[in-house]
Amino acid sequence: MTILVTGGAGYIGSHTCVELLNEGYEVVVADNYYNSVPAVLDRVEKITGKTLKRYNCDIRDRNGLKKIFSENTIDAVIHFAGLKAVGESTRLPLMYYENNISGSVVLFEEMAQAGCKKIVFSSSATVYGNNPIPYKEDMVTGDVSSPYGRTKHFIEQILGDVYKSDNEWSISLLRYFNPIGAHESGLIGEDPNGIPNNLMPYISRVAIGKLPQLTVFGGDYDTKDGTCIRDYIHVVDLAKAHLCAVAKILGTTGIEAYNIGNGKGYSVLDIITAFEKASGKKLNYIIGDRREGDLPAFYADASKANTQLDWHAQYDIDKMCEDTWNFQTKNPDGIK
Repeated sequence: MTILVTGGAGYIGSHTCVELLNEGYEVVVADNYYNSVPAVLDRVEKITGKTLKRYNCDIRDRNGLKKIFSENTIDAVIHFAGLKAVGESTRLPLMYYENNISGSVVLFEEMAQAGCKKIVFSSSATVYGNNPIPYKEDMVTGDVSSPYGRTKHFIEQILGDVYKSDNEWSISLLRYFNPIGAHESGLIGEDPNGIPNNLMPYISRVAIGKLPQLTVFGGDYDTKDGTCIRDYIHVVDLAKAHLCAVAKILGTTGIEAYNIGNGKGYSVLDIITAFEKASGKKLNYIIGDRREGDLPAFYADASKANTQLDWHAQYDIDKMCEDTWNFQTKNPDGIK
C-alpha cells in the first residue's frame, strides 16, 4: 500500500512517515518546505532504515500533483500541508484562505482525477469554537475565532460535500488538539523556521538560550491559574492515530470525524513547570496580553477514536517534555 503524505517533512507529517514506514507502507511525500527542511526526511529514513519517495511540490501546483499521481499508484492520502499559526492567520487571513483552502481543493480534484478517493485530513480542535468542553464530535462546528480555524472548518465542509456527491470516497477528519514532544531518538521534533508560533518550541529555545524569554499570552483567563488550558498530546501518539485512520478508510467508505487528544487539560503554567522538571532549567517568562483568536480552555472527549479506531494515547506530559528537551539539546541550531 502506498500513502501520499502532503506536508510530510513537517512536524506531525515526519513523525507519521516514521510510523507508516515502520508499519510497512510505501510512503510518498509532497512538501514545499515552507516551514520545514528536506533534511528531516533524511532523518526519517535514518530512524526507520527505509526509504521514501519525495517531491518538492506545493499542493497548489496542479501539474506537480499530476506528476505525483501519474508516477505512483496512491492508495490513500494523508493531508497535512497547510499554514497553521492562529496568530499569524489573524494578520494574514487571505494568505491562509488561499493556501489552505485553494490548495486543498486542487489536491481533492487531482485525487478524484487519479481515482484515489481515500483521505485522512489533518483538521483541528479549533473547529469547535466556543462549544462547552469537553469537545465531542457531534457538536455543531464553525463558530471559530481565527482564520486558521475557519480554513479547517471550511475544508471539513468541502470534504463533506465531496462525499455527498460521490459515495465512493472514504474520509477521516482528525481533529487534533495540541501536539508536543518529539521522537525518542532526538532526530526529529518540532523545528519551525524563524521565531516559533507554538508554545513548546518557544519554551525549549528559551531553555537552551536561543531566545531571551517566553511571553505567556494572557494571565487573566477564567482558569485555575489565569493562563490558557489546552489538551496536549505526544506527537508520536498523534502519528499513530493516522495509522489507525488509514486502516479504517482503506476498508470502508463514508466520512467520520475523530478527536485526537488526551482528554486532559493543562495550563500554560503547567507546561512550564513540567518542562522545568524535564530540563532542569528555570524558564524566564513574563505574563503578557491575551493573543487574538485564543480561547480560554479546551480539551477532548476522545472516546470515539478509542472505540472506533482502536486508538489510545500512551504518553503523559512528563514524557512530552522530556522528549522535547532531548530533541532540543541534540539539535540546538535546529535540523540542518
